[in-house]
Amino acid sequence: MGLRENAAAAAGRQLAEEDRTGTAEHESAPAPDPMATYEPGDGNPDMVPVHIAWLRVRREVRAISKGEQYNGGGTRFNFRGVDTVVNTFGPVTVRHGVNIFPVDVEAEYRDTTTSKGSKMRECTVRVSWLVMGPKGDTLPLLRSQGEALDSADKATAKAQSVALRVLLLTGGLTPTHDKDPDASYMQRGEAPTRPAVSYLDEICNPRTSAGRLRQIHYELRTTQQLGALVTNETGDEEAIGEMVVRIGKERTAGGVA
Repeated sequence: MGLRENAAAAAGRQLAEEDRTGTAEHESAPAPDPMATYEPGDGNPDMVPVHIAWLRVRREVRAISKGEQYNGGGTRFNFRGVDTVVNTFGPVTVRHGVNIFPVDVEAEYRDTTTSKGSKMRECTVRVSWLVMGPKGDTLPLLRSQGEALDSADKATAKAQSVALRVLLLTGGLTPTHDKDPDASYMQRGEAPTRPAVSYLDEICNPRTSAGRLRQIHYELRTTQQLGALVTNETGDEEAIGEMVVRIGKERTAGGVA
């Protein structure tokens, strides 16, 4: 007996046959699908599959440059920070109805110290992400990793933020639009030949070892200058190759290695 029949019986009367039939039909009808007649408005995303929605996100984001700079501890480099990446992707994913949820987080910790001796907590996370489109369909689970250091209790949050940045940049194939190292090309010219006379001071220096003299002899032979005439240490003219050999033998005999 339905609600209407119970109410009628309590009032001392019975429902008409057509009322009973309508009640039975009403009770057995399936619940309506709330999305069956949904039509997106001006501010709502199009009801497209998740892979199409994500493609539209990528098409709008296009690129994020390395506009932030770290300069400390003797290290200097440009980077794309977590806030910059999230602030770029956030409004675009909302516009296209894309939701991103962390569904599993595996974390590892260890205690460490900085170069200055400060105690730090290091956290490494592996996060599984669920990317859901406006229709409720999802991409296969995506995974990313992140690591961070903190002196208090923020290492986990920092590491998860890094993992989110990695997911967005990797999944979005987001370029920097920085200048490619191969964009400029410069042909290397030949180094000028060192003249033989420029070796004289080094050859005559008593502190120049026999090993260095052998190297000088090799350099002169490579540049085909062994026969070049120079004024030696006594004021006489001598081929520089012979001069190097002679002084080298004197240094070896004198015990200079």
